[in-house]
Amino acid sequence: MKRFIAYGFSTLLLLCMTLMTGRAQGTEKDYERAQSLGKLLSGKVFHADIRPVWIGSTSFFFYEDNTSEGKEYVLVDAAGKSRRPAFDREKVAAGIQRLTGDMVKASDLPLRNIIIADDLKSMTFVYSDSTYRCDLKNYSVKASRGTERSFHRRDQNRWPWGFRNELEGRPVTSPDKTMSAFIRDYNVWVRNEADRKEYQLSYDGGLGLYYSANIVWSPDSRKLMSCKVDPPEKHMISYIESSPKDQIQPKYYTYEYPKPGDEVPQRWPQIFDVENRKHILVDESLLPNQYDVDNFKWDSTGTRLTFEYNKRGHQVYRVMSIDAATGAISVIIDEHSDTFIDYSGKRYRYDLKGTNEIIWASERDGWNHLWLYDGLTGRVKNQITKGEWVIRGVVSVDEKNRTLVFRASGKEPGDPYLVHYYRIGLDGTGMTHLTPGDGNHEAVFSADGKYFTDIWSRADMPPVAVLRDGTDGSEIMMLEKADITALQATGWRPAEVFTAKGRDGVTDIWGIIIRPTNFDPEKKYPVIENIYAGPHGSFVPKSFRPTYGNMNSLAELGFIVVQIDGMGTSNRSKAFQNVAWKNIKDAGFPDRILWMKAAAEKYPCMDISRVGVYGTSAGGQNSAAALLFHPEFYDVAVSSCGCHDNRMDKIWWNEQWMGWPVDQSYAESSNVENAYRLKGKLLLISGEMDNNVDPASTTQLVDALIKAGKDFDYLLVPGMLHSSGGEYGERRRMDYFVKNLLGVNPPDWNSREK
Repeated sequence: MKRFIAYGFSTLLLLCMTLMTGRAQGTEKDYERAQSLGKLLSGKVFHADIRPVWIGSTSFFFYEDNTSEGKEYVLVDAAGKSRRPAFDREKVAAGIQRLTGDMVKASDLPLRNIIIADDLKSMTFVYSDSTYRCDLKNYSVKASRGTERSFHRRDQNRWPWGFRNELEGRPVTSPDKTMSAFIRDYNVWVRNEADRKEYQLSYDGGLGLYYSANIVWSPDSRKLMSCKVDPPEKHMISYIESSPKDQIQPKYYTYEYPKPGDEVPQRWPQIFDVENRKHILVDESLLPNQYDVDNFKWDSTGTRLTFEYNKRGHQVYRVMSIDAATGAISVIIDEHSDTFIDYSGKRYRYDLKGTNEIIWASERDGWNHLWLYDGLTGRVKNQITKGEWVIRGVVSVDEKNRTLVFRASGKEPGDPYLVHYYRIGLDGTGMTHLTPGDGNHEAVFSADGKYFTDIWSRADMPPVAVLRDGTDGSEIMMLEKADITALQATGWRPAEVFTAKGRDGVTDIWGIIIRPTNFDPEKKYPVIENIYAGPHGSFVPKSFRPTYGNMNSLAELGFIVVQIDGMGTSNRSKAFQNVAWKNIKDAGFPDRILWMKAAAEKYPCMDISRVGVYGTSAGGQNSAAALLFHPEFYDVAVSSCGCHDNRMDKIWWNEQWMGWPVDQSYAESSNVENAYRLKGKLLLISGEMDNNVDPASTTQLVDALIKAGKDFDYLLVPGMLHSSGGEYGERRRMDYFVKNLLGVNPPDWNSREK
């Protein structure tokens, strides 16, 4: 239906449609409005951005409040149910001026990292990148010696992806301070700190199989653990920075960057009896095909050591124990999955020392929940939480009263992504909902857990901040309620939350719809989807903001912009996320397309005969894939810094979802392998110095498209890291959609001064 004429006449068709409907979309005036939108809406919301800071172990907290009269600082006594100014703004401003000579506006104090002392008599803060102390009795301000902070820009070439060097590390001192352990000539040594005599504990370490400097002492200082390491061959990638700022000639860099299928370190924990200088061998055969072995913890008596074993492929994850006397390994917790265990996003473990119990998160019943284990025998004592909803994190564990506080979503009616807080007993009884209110909640608890602040909102509802009782969630006092009157006066429109059924006809798919400020329901608007379908999370905004960045700016040009969480993403059931298993190319497209069709049926102004899509990183892969695998629906895509072949990207993220060994599923999901399928208009953007996704991933897609004889556009940004292209890339994205969805030529930027 949408392609009832040859694609080559699409621009003419769009122009005709524009004339027939009388639209003036994508004009210079629209660009001006889009570019000034942030400035227009800035400073129009009051009492909204509340970030409470509890003061030490007291019942006091303070927060900064943006009001129509400027910034105010409020001090609240939760126990006394009272509030007052945290300090005199005029006197603080005067104190800073006396010390620095700077003119400081009292209604807009440029302070950061404020810390008020427990006795409420003084505070420290950062001003102009230095730390100061203010006496709150006489308001004298002094430089805080020894606490000045450096604010250096992070090195753009910092590289986080390589494996750690196991041979590097300082000597590790024993708990009783009498001995130090270290690595010398690939083996474990100890030094007596009293007489400085040194003793060798291991003798089988060498260049290709050595001991790790990550040494863990037992609490009684009688034993220690070090892993014997089989190091991998390093996978290196290289960069040429064509236009460095400090010289004319290009620079060359090489970094370690392991990719799917590459070797990973193999670590076998070994126990050493320091007192008797004895090596207690541990059976290596029980830890095959490791992806990782870590989180080593001695028990309080030094008789056993627990650790976690993540088998490569992420379908087996275990908590294991080593008998320190014999070296025997036993399994305490044994997780298995036919697809993947989401160790990178849902792993949670808490050891109750006094009772030898472990609180453990698992999706074994199809939903992410907490379980209580006997930490000695591995017996499941009980499931702590259960139901068709998911744990989103544990806030605190009260071992004495055997309760815990956690975040969860999906338990309350409505949007299943909205976060709420609960308290429950470790035996699974007495669950109490602490945060009533239909919204996305963020709670900050006092040190003793007696009180907490609760700030909640939705994408379509401004924030409310209250103080609650930490036991039952009852409201103690209202703190602030956002005022958006000035925002509404600008013509601003809130994002609309919209839901429709997914591919199975049963599951609700959630997203938002963003319209331009000059929206006319009688007009037709092309639809643009902001896509990011990484299985590691969910991405549709759930909390209130005046604007959602480039989505609102794009809408101002004459589009309706949407964002959707389709199947394959996280924070729903295990089955919902499993769609991504060995199938990254799915990206929830069947759900996204049905969602947009349902929205267009309700809102005829949404013209889904013209659909664009854009995204960065995983979203860059998804947006390009839209034109390869679903060209019957998507017409135009802008793809930034995409991982276009999962074999080219970092090992942890891709093997987590695509599995190991690397198999045909990688090729099936590859944009490069499927480049010949391209239909529609595609703009690729990549950063020359992308330090997240190997930029060669985009270049290889370019190569495949050329070999397939496809027409496309390509923007390589010199020196750019992992981003959407910066200000220039944002503008090129706008232009691309204006030209190819609206059929309008963008302004001639070359005729203008920057």
